[in-house]
Amino acid sequence: MPSKADTLKWLVLLTVIVGTFLGRLDQTIVNLALPKIMGDFSITISEAGWIATAYILANAVFVPVWGKLGDTIGRKKVYMAGFTIFIIGSVLAGLSWDLSSMIVFRIIQAIASSADYPTAMAIIVMTFRNGKERAEALGIWSVSFAAAAVFGPLIGGPLVDTFGWRSVFLINLPVGLLGMAMAMLFINESVSEKKTEKFDIWGAITLGVALSCLVLVLDKGLEWGWTSPYSLLCYTAVILFGYLFYLIDSKHPEPLVDFKFFSHSAFTATLANNFVVFMGMMGCLFILPVFVQSFLGYTSTETGYLFMPMAFGMVLAAPLGAQLIGRVRPGVVIAISTFGAAIGIYMFSFAMDARATALDFMIPIFVMAFSMGFAMSQRTSIIASTVPDDEVGEASSVLALTRNIAGAFGIAIFASILNGAINANVLAIAQNSVINSLNPVVLSQVVPLMILRADILSYREVFVISSIIVAIGAALALLINVKETKTGREIMID
Repeated sequence: MPSKADTLKWLVLLTVIVGTFLGRLDQTIVNLALPKIMGDFSITISEAGWIATAYILANAVFVPVWGKLGDTIGRKKVYMAGFTIFIIGSVLAGLSWDLSSMIVFRIIQAIASSADYPTAMAIIVMTFRNGKERAEALGIWSVSFAAAAVFGPLIGGPLVDTFGWRSVFLINLPVGLLGMAMAMLFINESVSEKKTEKFDIWGAITLGVALSCLVLVLDKGLEWGWTSPYSLLCYTAVILFGYLFYLIDSKHPEPLVDFKFFSHSAFTATLANNFVVFMGMMGCLFILPVFVQSFLGYTSTETGYLFMPMAFGMVLAAPLGAQLIGRVRPGVVIAISTFGAAIGIYMFSFAMDARATALDFMIPIFVMAFSMGFAMSQRTSIIASTVPDDEVGEASSVLALTRNIAGAFGIAIFASILNGAINANVLAIAQNSVINSLNPVVLSQVVPLMILRADILSYREVFVISSIIVAIGAALALLINVKETKTGREIMID
């Protein structure tokens, strides 16, 4: 029979899962409400895009700041503050009256949501001291990210259809209050032994500007043009402020991001693998709904059902992967996991057909999700074990930042590849086709079929390219080298 202390540990895990799920759910669920918001506010789709862009920008910028604050003033304090601000921002967003007010309130939500990842991971690390238990807990917690992406459309569709778009924000109030109550009851306060005497304000500002410009150009680059003046200005700002950030933090006594983390080859290799995997996953999640809704006529809710195997796959795989901690070298597990994800992504290329069934998509989704979930605990455990416990918040914020940027890269790159492939395939098919008729009726039927063929070929090409990129990530995983100590903690061998 489990002891009271063991039960409390898993209640802490459940608590942070609620918070993480709620924050990530908000990112996916709001997209379903955009058409109704556009109608009420009388705005264009380009203007509505800033609702999502503002959220992504603010979330990326504040993750490192919260990670540092959590380590120094207390993880529970920061976690509770983030939860409180998120609930307030959600209610305000639900009451917003125009585009400007919506963007402001979404930024408030994003700033608060960014407190969750680094503090939640640090809370788990401080709660689960045994290495294998910790790895299992981190793996289960990581599944909540994928679960939120899956359940967003399932929950958001009926909410919007039944209660209107404001309900997707107001639903955060009761769920958020439940999460706060659980946090107050179950989570113990923990702080780093190092006390911050001089907060790295200039590092925060320069990193914020660099990240803002990077995420902005990734989000808007296709619309602006990758070589447009706006894009070039963003590239310049990213390089300039990124370099300034490096100069400041490499010399600061209490840096926002400690660059010594990157001296561990396993830390760097794990981040690189994580970047490639999340880039592939987010790119797929971005273009798959577009395909099934545009070419197969799926509704938003039907598309959400299509992604249910993703949550199941990760939930099944995460605990299984955690069981291999200490038995199989983590780099090998992560490499096999990543290669399996590449196979799953490659399988999508065969489903890109106007005659495809739901099962044609569900099987690759399950293969991809199961493979990714199998190494979730391995990745998060390695990141947590490369640094002292009092710096876990900082290290986890770097991991969160990597995932955010990877997602932005994935969407931007896949959209650009798809757009370029469609244009190239339309020209290629047109040049190599002969229409032996001048009948307008025949022409009106043939031309759309040529365009349809070009579109389908282009989607296939995107998934093939994605699978190759993720397979490269599998090779990077082989650079990860760790071993198990007698205490159950993993330490580095460089």
